[in-house]
Amino acid sequence: MRITLPELVRRMPKAELHMHIEGSLEPELIFALAERNGVALGWDSVETLRQAYAFEDLQSFLDIYYAGASVLLVEQDFYDMTWAYLLRARAGNVRHAELFFDPQTHTARGVPFADIVGGIGRALDDAGREWGMSGALIMCFLRHLDEDDAFATLEQAMPHLSRIIGVGLDSSERGHPPEKFARVFARCRELGLRLVAHAGEEGPPAYIWSALDTLRVERIDHGVRCVEDEALVRYLAAHRIPLTVCPLSNVKLRVFADMASHNLRQLLDADLAVTLNSDDPAYFGGYVEDNFAAAFEALPLDAGHAYQLACNSFDAAFLPPQAKAQYRAEVAAFFAAHT
Repeated sequence: MRITLPELVRRMPKAELHMHIEGSLEPELIFALAERNGVALGWDSVETLRQAYAFEDLQSFLDIYYAGASVLLVEQDFYDMTWAYLLRARAGNVRHAELFFDPQTHTARGVPFADIVGGIGRALDDAGREWGMSGALIMCFLRHLDEDDAFATLEQAMPHLSRIIGVGLDSSERGHPPEKFARVFARCRELGLRLVAHAGEEGPPAYIWSALDTLRVERIDHGVRCVEDEALVRYLAAHRIPLTVCPLSNVKLRVFADMASHNLRQLLDADLAVTLNSDDPAYFGGYVEDNFAAAFEALPLDAGHAYQLACNSFDAAFLPPQAKAQYRAEVAAFFAAHT
């Protein structure tokens, strides 16, 4: 049965590959966990916290992001946060989720590393058992800290690497080029971890080149500024380097003035391996299906683009070939039934 385009992009099977689990903390859960753990917040109500989500740039967002994460103290907090996200992801028919987490945000406050991965991992296990949703963890290094701190975090992660599929690089991009972390990424590569990095959101195309050439990453998180360098666009297309694009985040952080001026269609027309994701959904106004809805409403996109984006999301995932093929078959069957 044919369905409308908005319904199509909401219900189609998809993977989410760029989602910071701490960025899924809704204000209501922040206040609930603060009360449970006796944490004092800088806001007196859910409403005043939500009103603070008027960001000027990435740093103004990060200031609130880190304050919100302060309520996470024990393993159950990380489970509850992750389970709340997974319920929302299931509603958008996310079949596979690769979750970023920022251990340095928590270990600096004395939270044991084991509690972080234990809570998040347990929620992923439950989603797999109850719904058949697959998932994985990607540990991000905070780029505003130094590389020695990243190495210390990697050392803490060593007993838990069976839970962690890859590493990434996030936090403040300006003034913190990827090459700052060349040695720790080389060590992670030796350990067999998959490699990704945020680049080309607020930072220039040169940061994307550096992430590819120096860090040797397999995916670029964001990457929307690649269009400023024609040679880079050609390289990304030729090598099928995925870009995990987050439209609502880009607009909220003023990378683009509004959704109608987003370059998603330009990226697709350049044959880039684009995926759509939610980044920090509690702060940026929507989960992955909301990002699809907003982009498809504002831009000249059709069912063919939806099919490509769904396929790209599984192709770009860190999944075994057989699992990718199964998910691709789900996408094909869904579109055959509804378009």
